Amino acid sequence: MQLRFSKMHGSGNDFVVLDGRQHAFPLDQRQIRALADRHTGVGFDQLLSVEPARDPSCAFYYGIWNADGSPSGQCGNGVRCVAAWLHRAGALAIGANVRIESPSGPVTVRLLGVDEVIVDMGEPVFEPSRIPFAAAADDDAYDIPLDGESIRIGAVSMGNPHAVVVQPDLADPALQRLGPLLSGHERFPAQANAGFVQQIDRGHLRLRVHERGAGWTLACGTGACAAMAVLHRRGEVDDHVAVELPGGTLHIDWAGAGHTLWMTGPAAFVFEGEWPIPAGTPPRRG
Repeated sequence: MQLRFSKMHGSGNDFVVLDGRQHAFPLDQRQIRALADRHTGVGFDQLLSVEPARDPSCAFYYGIWNADGSPSGQCGNGVRCVAAWLHRAGALAIGANVRIESPSGPVTVRLLGVDEVIVDMGEPVFEPSRIPFAAAADDDAYDIPLDGESIRIGAVSMGNPHAVVVQPDLADPALQRLGPLLSGHERFPAQANAGFVQQIDRGHLRLRVHERGAGWTLACGTGACAAMAVLHRRGEVDDHVAVELPGGTLHIDWAGAGHTLWMTGPAAFVFEGEWPIPAGTPPRRG
């Protein structure tokens, strides 16, 4: 059996996209890891599966799996690629708003062009129990112990948990050590994406993200949203911010509490391919 897929990326954050609109999702965790291997497989940060919507208010559902085979709740760069994939499949017109269901809930997308997408990412969630993050009360900053030192973080959910650290030097070699430790910190019971953000001015940020289940990535859409949201809540950035990541720049718009956050960025096709699945593999969904 040959599994057809599309290889895509959003600002360097790369994906394999599967068409699950007619067939159940066919891969288990071990097979996802094999497909994700950059030496012996196809290679990706996340796997995306486009499927029929569970929510009747949505046109489609998309599943998300990290490179280690673990499920994810949201992926900002991924949903832009899903939108571009649906346009290529003839299911989404340029300029039309479409509601798509993610594992963490619905989002609204609109194609601005064949390779540029704007996404309503919902309102950032700062309540610790909903992130989830272990804290006695909601605050805009927390001090946590990490590898013998105290690190000051912001904690927020954009459909998945994020720890945001203001960092003056993104080339600091200590980040290679701190990123994985922060992602797996015990105060994040579901782990977290660890974002290290350098503020250039009130409208310009630079960011590196260590993603749970995927490691360091060239871009993280929800990470860009999280960094902007944390700094906006502190009054340190404006309502529109350009977030520069190693793979490209995303534009984030948020007017604060009571408003949804919008992300604009690119989506690109790389190639189409086929991947062999051993005979007798039982299909499953989710």
